[in-house]
Amino acid sequence: MYPSVKEVSPRDDYTLSLVFENGEKGVLDMKPILEFGVFQRLKDLDTFKRVCVAFDTIEWACGVDLDPEYIYAKCRERIMV
Repeated sequence: MYPSVKEVSPRDDYTLSLVFENGEKGVLDMKPILEFGVFQRLKDLDTFKRVCVAFDTIEWACGVDLDPEYIYAKCRERIMV
């Protein structure tokens, strides 16, 4: 089981600062997937910054979302708060 996303903050370098329900914090680098499919929509920085928490994951106003298991697995620098 994976922890749900509790908070998300976009950064100018196409990374996301995340806080999970279990108290861990991490950083998700989105740059590696911005060339694929629907994720190309997020290459516009203004669009990228319109990310929010939705249910147990994150989504963007343009309709793009990510699997919460992917987010947790790919987060680096996860630390307990």
